[in-house]
Amino acid sequence: MFLHSQGELVLEVDRPRRPTRRDRAKSDELDAIRAAREALTREHLAQPRQRGEREALRVLLATRHSAVRSKRAAITLMKGLLVSAAPSLREGLRGLSTKDQLARCARLRINPAQSSEQRATIIAIRASARRALALADDALELEREIQPIVARLAPVLLAEMGVGAIVAAQILCAYSHAGRIRSEAAFAALAGVAPLPASSGQTVRHRLSRSGDRQLNRALHTIVLCRMRDDPQTRAYTARRQAEGRTTREIKRCLKRYTARHLYRLLNTTPPNLANSEI
Repeated sequence: MFLHSQGELVLEVDRPRRPTRRDRAKSDELDAIRAAREALTREHLAQPRQRGEREALRVLLATRHSAVRSKRAAITLMKGLLVSAAPSLREGLRGLSTKDQLARCARLRINPAQSSEQRATIIAIRASARRALALADDALELEREIQPIVARLAPVLLAEMGVGAIVAAQILCAYSHAGRIRSEAAFAALAGVAPLPASSGQTVRHRLSRSGDRQLNRALHTIVLCRMRDDPQTRAYTARRQAEGRTTREIKRCLKRYTARHLYRLLNTTPPNLANSEI
């Protein structure tokens, strides 16, 4: 941002390739030189992502992702503690949903008649449940902050089946602005959904890509799962491809590629409203 404000040409470059030798020297100066050499060897150079409201989406998404991940860890800890808890405590929670278990465990009480082991276990379970509930509230509050920004920047995305506020925000963070990504094929490669040839002999096939922006890939995966379940056209396509002998994984790969093409063209036709954003 500072360099751009000073009139310098700013480009976005991925992390340089790892050194071939483990004991190769490393410093900020050497990393800068390697990044410059990496940029000089590239055929296509990307513009930096814009800041402003796109950057606001990024920090909100990152914070929400951290809250959701920590919530899962707290739930896993609570369930692990319940497995080794006393039968009198464990039996009362068996068969309940995770949501009901959290609500019940958050209200657990201790009394002097219990042993020190029982009191410590109840305190630990109660703390884990309360932490999970607090993190769930934080994630919901962050999602409420994301919703109006997405609706203001690209309401056309929210009109698409399977695209909610979180998915749309992730797409906007990766796409940023018109002109940054040169083609829909480049957008598919960025999302990790470009088909990779894996043919051999008489077999002609493609495999999944494990590279690219994995958060964007997950957003496309969410859209595809929703459409495979609720969209009649997608369900008809899935049935036809299954009749041809395609596996579910191959069908999802094809659908994610089609979805990436559609979303790229949609965003190019109606670019996000980033007029007030800064580079």
